[in-house]
Amino acid sequence: MAEVQKATQSGEMSQRFIEFVMMHAQNAALFLGQIPNPKTGQGEVNLELAKMFIDQLAMIQEKTRGNLTSEEATVLKNTLSNLQMLYVEISRSPQAAASVPPSSEPEPEESTSAAEQPPASSEPPPPEGESKKKFTKSYGS
Repeated sequence: MAEVQKATQSGEMSQRFIEFVMMHAQNAALFLGQIPNPKTGQGEVNLELAKMFIDQLAMIQEKTRGNLTSEEATVLKNTLSNLQMLYVEISRSPQAAASVPPSSEPEPEESTSAAEQPPASSEPPPPEGESKKKFTKSYGS
Protein backbone atom coordinates (compact mmCIF):
# COMPACT_ATOMS: atom_id res chain seq x y z
CA MET A 1 0.00 0.00 0.00
CA ALA A 2 2.80 2.43 0.90
CA GLU A 3 4.53 1.76 -2.45
CA VAL A 4 1.35 2.56 -4.39
CA GLN A 5 0.87 5.79 -2.46
CA LYS A 6 4.53 6.75 -2.98
CA ALA A 7 4.26 6.06 -6.73
CA THR A 8 1.10 8.17 -6.95
CA GLN A 9 2.75 11.06 -5.11
CA SER A 10 5.81 10.77 -7.33
CA GLY A 11 3.63 10.87 -10.45
CA GLU A 12 1.76 13.92 -9.16
CA MET A 13 5.01 15.70 -8.34
CA SER A 14 6.37 14.89 -11.77
CA GLN A 15 3.24 16.30 -13.40
CA ARG A 16 3.45 19.44 -11.25
CA PHE A 17 7.09 19.93 -12.20
CA ILE A 18 6.28 19.63 -15.90
CA GLU A 19 3.40 22.10 -15.47
CA PHE A 20 5.79 24.48 -13.70
CA VAL A 21 8.26 24.27 -16.59
CA MET A 22 5.47 24.81 -19.11
CA MET A 23 4.17 27.88 -17.24
CA HIS A 24 7.63 29.43 -17.38
CA ALA A 25 7.88 28.49 -21.06
CA GLN A 26 4.52 30.13 -21.78
CA ASN A 27 5.63 33.32 -20.05
CA ALA A 28 8.87 33.35 -22.05
CA ALA A 29 6.89 32.73 -25.27
CA LEU A 30 4.53 35.58 -24.36
CA PHE A 31 7.45 37.99 -24.03
CA LEU A 32 9.03 36.65 -27.22
CA GLY A 33 5.85 37.65 -29.05
CA GLN A 34 4.75 34.07 -29.76
CA ILE A 35 1.57 34.35 -27.69
CA PRO A 36 -0.71 37.38 -28.10
CA ASN A 37 -0.91 39.73 -25.14
CA PRO A 38 -4.29 39.09 -23.47
CA LYS A 39 -4.96 42.83 -23.12
CA THR A 40 -4.07 43.93 -26.64
CA GLY A 41 -4.46 40.75 -28.66
CA GLN A 42 -1.10 41.50 -30.32
CA GLY A 43 2.20 39.70 -29.94
CA GLU A 44 4.70 41.93 -28.14
CA VAL A 45 8.43 41.35 -27.74
CA ASN A 46 10.14 42.15 -24.46
CA LEU A 47 13.55 40.48 -24.61
CA GLU A 48 14.51 41.45 -21.07
CA LEU A 49 11.51 39.67 -19.51
CA ALA A 50 11.81 36.71 -21.90
CA LYS A 51 15.46 36.34 -20.90
CA MET A 52 14.49 36.41 -17.22
CA PHE A 53 12.14 33.42 -17.65
CA ILE A 54 14.66 31.54 -19.81
CA ASP A 55 17.38 32.15 -17.22
CA GLN A 56 15.08 30.87 -14.48
CA LEU A 57 14.53 27.65 -16.42
CA ALA A 58 18.30 27.31 -16.91
CA MET A 59 18.77 27.77 -13.16
CA ILE A 60 16.13 25.11 -12.44
CA GLN A 61 17.90 22.77 -14.87
CA GLU A 62 21.22 23.32 -13.12
CA LYS A 63 19.86 23.02 -9.58
CA THR A 64 17.83 19.87 -10.28
CA ARG A 65 20.50 18.05 -12.30
CA GLY A 66 20.55 14.39 -11.31
CA ASN A 67 17.26 14.65 -9.39
CA LEU A 68 14.78 14.51 -12.27
CA THR A 69 13.08 11.59 -13.94
CA SER A 70 14.05 11.04 -17.57
CA GLU A 71 10.72 12.52 -18.68
CA GLU A 72 11.18 15.64 -16.54
CA ALA A 73 14.77 16.11 -17.71
CA THR A 74 13.77 15.69 -21.37
CA VAL A 75 10.89 18.17 -21.12
CA LEU A 76 13.08 20.74 -19.37
CA LYS A 77 16.01 20.29 -21.78
CA ASN A 78 13.86 20.49 -24.92
CA THR A 79 11.82 23.43 -23.64
CA LEU A 80 14.93 25.36 -22.67
CA SER A 81 16.68 24.63 -25.98
CA ASN A 82 13.65 25.73 -28.00
CA LEU A 83 13.27 28.95 -26.03
CA GLN A 84 16.97 29.78 -26.30
CA MET A 85 16.92 29.25 -30.07
CA LEU A 86 13.79 31.37 -30.39
CA TYR A 87 15.35 34.10 -28.24
CA VAL A 88 18.44 34.23 -30.47
CA GLU A 89 16.31 34.26 -33.62
CA ILE A 90 14.07 37.07 -32.37
CA SER A 91 16.88 39.13 -30.84
CA ARG A 92 18.70 39.11 -34.19
CA SER A 93 15.66 40.18 -36.19
CA PRO A 94 15.48 43.91 -36.95
CA GLN A 95 11.82 44.00 -35.87
CA ALA A 96 12.63 42.90 -32.30
CA ALA A 97 13.97 46.29 -31.27
CA ALA A 98 11.03 48.09 -32.86
CA SER A 99 8.38 45.95 -31.17
CA VAL A 100 9.55 46.37 -27.58
CA PRO A 101 6.72 48.34 -25.99
CA PRO A 102 7.52 51.19 -23.63
CA SER A 103 7.37 50.19 -20.01
CA SER A 104 3.76 50.09 -18.90
CA GLU A 105 4.67 49.68 -15.26
CA PRO A 106 3.31 52.45 -13.06
CA GLU A 107 5.86 54.94 -11.83
CA PRO A 108 6.79 54.30 -8.20
CA GLU A 109 5.21 56.76 -5.83
CA GLU A 110 7.62 58.79 -3.76
CA SER A 111 5.25 58.88 -0.80
CA THR A 112 5.50 55.20 0.11
CA SER A 113 5.41 54.28 3.75
CA ALA A 114 8.58 53.41 5.63
CA ALA A 115 7.36 49.82 6.05
CA GLU A 116 7.31 49.31 2.27
CA GLN A 117 10.77 50.80 1.65
CA PRO A 118 13.80 48.51 1.76
CA PRO A 119 16.30 49.17 4.54
CA ALA A 120 18.91 51.78 3.70
CA SER A 121 22.28 50.39 2.70
CA SER A 122 25.33 51.53 4.64
CA GLU A 123 27.46 51.13 1.51
CA PRO A 124 28.16 54.26 -0.54
CA PRO A 125 26.65 54.36 -4.03
CA PRO A 126 28.93 53.16 -6.84
CA PRO A 127 30.90 55.78 -8.78
CA GLU A 128 29.15 57.29 -11.81
CA GLY A 129 31.03 55.15 -14.36
CA GLU A 130 30.57 51.88 -12.48
CA SER A 131 27.50 49.81 -13.27
CA LYS A 132 25.58 47.86 -10.63
CA LYS A 133 25.17 44.95 -13.04
CA LYS A 134 27.98 42.47 -12.41
CA PHE A 135 27.43 40.18 -15.40
CA THR A 136 25.07 39.46 -18.24
CA LYS A 137 24.22 36.26 -20.02
CA SER A 138 23.82 36.03 -23.77
CA TYR A 139 22.30 33.33 -25.93
CA GLY A 140 24.39 34.16 -28.96
CA SER A 141 23.58 37.79 -29.60
